[in-house]
Amino acid sequence: MNFRKIIDEINIVKQCRKYNVPLWQCPQFLFLIMGIIIIFSILSIYFVGEYYIDDPLMMAFVILLISIVLFILAVIITKSFERLAEANRLKSEFVNIVSHQLRSPLSNIKWILELLISKKISTVSEKQMEYLVLLKENNDKMRELVSDLLMVSRIEENRIVLNQEKVALSDLIEESIKEMESFSRASNVKINFNFEKNLPLVLTDPYYFKMIINNFLDNSIRYVKKGGKIDITLKKNENNFYIEVKDDGVGIPKEDQKYIFKKFFRSANIRKHQTEGSGLDLYIVKSIVDKLKGKIGFSSQEDIGSTFWFTLPLK
Repeated sequence: MNFRKIIDEINIVKQCRKYNVPLWQCPQFLFLIMGIIIIFSILSIYFVGEYYIDDPLMMAFVILLISIVLFILAVIITKSFERLAEANRLKSEFVNIVSHQLRSPLSNIKWILELLISKKISTVSEKQMEYLVLLKENNDKMRELVSDLLMVSRIEENRIVLNQEKVALSDLIEESIKEMESFSRASNVKINFNFEKNLPLVLTDPYYFKMIINNFLDNSIRYVKKGGKIDITLKKNENNFYIEVKDDGVGIPKEDQKYIFKKFFRSANIRKHQTEGSGLDLYIVKSIVDKLKGKIGFSSQEDIGSTFWFTLPLK
């Protein structure tokens, strides 16, 4: 048992998987690299000392002193990275556990509220109905946040599994538009969809593709002024499909654009229009596009609108 524990401790790949960090950020890998650097430094000092230091005892003392200093620095740096990696692992576990624990009671509350609002159990007064609708809206926001946190947790732990199949992207986009129809109609926002005819099928994950489109549409509808419009374009380039979502909304300030795909970031002008939001949608979208081996980008001007685009490989 102890022997197996020792083997696990020196298994760098296994240790890196435990921390959920890339190899170059893994404490054990860094310690190995620094050990190689220390050995190389000692050998270099030895060969240099042979030419400039006549006293062998003095040379041995210099090599020993430098070796000790380098080893102490290696241990300090490695321990620091180890603490950071462990903190990152614990954070991901905490988010995952808490999100799962919240999901079930929130779903139960949603089911009970929908049952009460439907008036299938008993008569509900107009004032009580207002409170129930308010509770349902807040419950939906909490469930949305929990879902986002769970998705971020899966992304950071590299647990997204793609179920790819041959699909028509135009059909998936039309499904997303239909799903967002009530929201767009309530916001008085028109959605136009333009696509090339006879496009070939593409091998992708329908669930995650629709998640990208839904997030783009949700953001655009929220930040488009009343009576605005959203234009969706689908076309085929030489080696990929190109999908674009363009709106005439509030836009993104130039100074904020470099942070737009960061976790929890929301620009100042957006917070003026929508005080609520997790700032996770675009981080999730970019991560999914990367997983699908596509590219993503955007252009935006404040008070004029934004255009978000992404590509998917043909094969």
